[in-house]
Amino acid sequence: MLTPEREQALARAWKDRGDRAALRDLVGSHLRLAIKIARGYQGYGLPIADLIAEGNVGLMQAAQKFDPDRGFRFATYAMWWIRAAIQEYILHSNSIVKMGTTAAQKKLFFNLRQMKGRLEQHEAGDLPPEAVATIATALGVPANDVVEMNRRMSGGDLSLNATVMEDGEMEWQDRLVDDSPTQDLLLADADERAKRQTLLKGALAQLNEREREIVRERRLRDEPLTLEELSGRFHVSRERIRQLEVRAVEKLRKAMLGAAVAPAAPADLAKAA
Repeated sequence: MLTPEREQALARAWKDRGDRAALRDLVGSHLRLAIKIARGYQGYGLPIADLIAEGNVGLMQAAQKFDPDRGFRFATYAMWWIRAAIQEYILHSNSIVKMGTTAAQKKLFFNLRQMKGRLEQHEAGDLPPEAVATIATALGVPANDVVEMNRRMSGGDLSLNATVMEDGEMEWQDRLVDDSPTQDLLLADADERAKRQTLLKGALAQLNEREREIVRERRLRDEPLTLEELSGRFHVSRERIRQLEVRAVEKLRKAMLGAAVAPAAPADLAKAA
C-alpha cells in the first residue's frame, strides 16, 4: 500500500519524466485492486485469470492517463478503467455477436442477471410482462431491450452448420432465405436501365450544346456545379442558368416520353419477328 505522498511522487515522476520504474511501482501496488474487481465478475463463466489479465490492462491504461494534480487517489480513478476493460472483455467473449454497443445496453447486460435474481425469475424462457416492466423502469431502458437482451443471454451462439435433422443431411444454413434479387429480376432491371439510357441519349441529342452542357453539369454529375459556377462559365446571371436548366429538363422529359410511347419502326418490328 502506498501513502498519499508516495503515490503522488510516483505519479509525478511518471508524468513529468517518463520514469518507467515509478510507473511499475505505481501499477504494482494496485494489482490487488484489479484482482478484487475481477472476482466480482466470476459469474459470467470466464476464467478468473483472464479477467484479472484484462483488469491489469485497464490498470495500465489508468496509469497512463492519471493526472496527480486533480487531487484524488489513483485507486479511485483506476477502478473505472479496470471495470471498463473487464466488461468489454466479457461482452466480446460472451457472444460472437455484439451484445451491447450503447451505455444503456451495457448497463442492462451487467445488471439483468442481478435484477432477475431479486425478482426470483430463475426459469429459462421469456420474462413475465410485469418483470420486464420492473426491470425496464429500474434500469431506464425500453422494455423491448430487456426482452431481447434476456433472450440473447439465455441462448448461446448456434452454428449455421449445425444439423436440424437426425440424418444429418440438413443444416441450419440450408433453411436461410436468400433475400437478394433473383436472376430474372436482375436481368429485367439491367434491361430497363439500358432502355432508359438509350432514351436519355436520344433526348440529349435534341438539345443545343449549351443546354446539354448545363444538364450534364447540373443533373448528371456526382458533384453538380453551382449556378454561380455555370453563370461564370457562360457569362450570364444565375437566374438565367436556372431558367435554361428548367427548360432543358422539360425538353428531356417530353423527348423521352415521346420516344417511349412511339410505335416501333418497321425495321424494329421485322427484327423482333
